[in-house]
Amino acid sequence: MVIDKETKNEGNVIMIYTFKTMTQEQAENIAFTWHYEGRYSFYDMEADEEDLAEFLDSKKRGNSTYAVLKGTELIGFLSVNKDTDKSCEIGLGMRPDITGKGKGQEFLHNALDFIQSELRPEKICLSVAAFNQRAINVYRKVGFIDKETYMQDTNGSMYEFLKMEYECNNICM
Repeated sequence: MVIDKETKNEGNVIMIYTFKTMTQEQAENIAFTWHYEGRYSFYDMEADEEDLAEFLDSKKRGNSTYAVLKGTELIGFLSVNKDTDKSCEIGLGMRPDITGKGKGQEFLHNALDFIQSELRPEKICLSVAAFNQRAINVYRKVGFIDKETYMQDTNGSMYEFLKMEYECNNICM
């Protein structure tokens, strides 16, 4: 599945976001070359063997994990798992060299538009490590609300996560 999404940035330059089912080559590129700095290394795919194996398994990824391209450049990924007819759970990531530079809202808006146009859920949920205030702030600005915190075993230890939810309202109906 390929969806092109045109957006205009503040300089009136049209940006094209394309969501394509992730290839094995793209999965390996992300898994083995995307390394985040400092505490964000928590998100390196190699930080958790189980997550790495799942991400690299094309059958487990299926058609629900997308490479996100801006033009021809791989800038991120999006995983969408439909929980029910009315909700879905997402996971997403941006390439390390473009994180923390004010591009998160644009990326997230495009991802939400894609999900809403394809699946028409009433709500979209995600979970984020509680220490990641940078991402949490972006999610809140776009309209996600805090639902609950919980502990999860990952990356060799227990970490606190925040579950957040986005109400699609009339946009999805």
